[in-house]
Amino acid sequence: METRTALVTGAAQGLGQEFAVALAGRGYRVAGLDLVPQTETAGKVLDYVEVVADVTDEDQVQAGLERVIDQFGVLHVVVNNAGVYPAKPFEETTAEDWRRVMRVNLEAPFLVTRAALPYLKAAGWGRIVNIASAAVFTAPPTMVPYVASKTGLIGFTRALAAALGPYDITVNAIAPSMVRTSTAERTVGADGGFEFIRDRQVVRRTQETPDLVSTLLYVVDESSGFLTGQTLNVSGGSAFL
Repeated sequence: METRTALVTGAAQGLGQEFAVALAGRGYRVAGLDLVPQTETAGKVLDYVEVVADVTDEDQVQAGLERVIDQFGVLHVVVNNAGVYPAKPFEETTAEDWRRVMRVNLEAPFLVTRAALPYLKAAGWGRIVNIASAAVFTAPPTMVPYVASKTGLIGFTRALAAALGPYDITVNAIAPSMVRTSTAERTVGADGGFEFIRDRQVVRRTQETPDLVSTLLYVVDESSGFLTGQTLNVSGGSAFL
């Protein structure tokens, strides 16, 4: 049987690293694409392919995908995980703040997916997973650009699922609540952020990165081919859809 392969963006740490390690544990050959070296991730994944590139740069993304195919020969799974989530009052949000969030959270998945699509089609089946956010449903007032970008990502997921269904390529989104990562601990989770979110969940604990692994593995499984265009809200009951 052909070895399954996966590309994870934002794989240097946090969720991306957990996803890369989990996929490798399921027998996938894994490549990671991040703006920084992924030394820690590479140390946890056998034959890991590290691509250091900017997900918002079309040429770098295309070159990165070509390197992955040179190594693997085929690609089955794309996990669009890279993202930014600055929090500030809307009145203090600059046009550049807005553009940066949209570039990383919405345009980058477009660029990565478009570059990967010929290889997914050539493989005969594929899974595209976009990491959205439960903030789309809870709408925190200090994260207007972030919520807008992730809402757009859900729309992208739905429309792309309709476009790629005939090729046996599914497209789904996973929407977590605030996850305890090193970045979140320095930013949105600091000064009571984790506690604020936790107190609004029916599952009264902070979400950890392993909480999302089982969902990812379910979505990318070959037997999940009838699941597409969906957003899986994995947020401890912070919102009910």
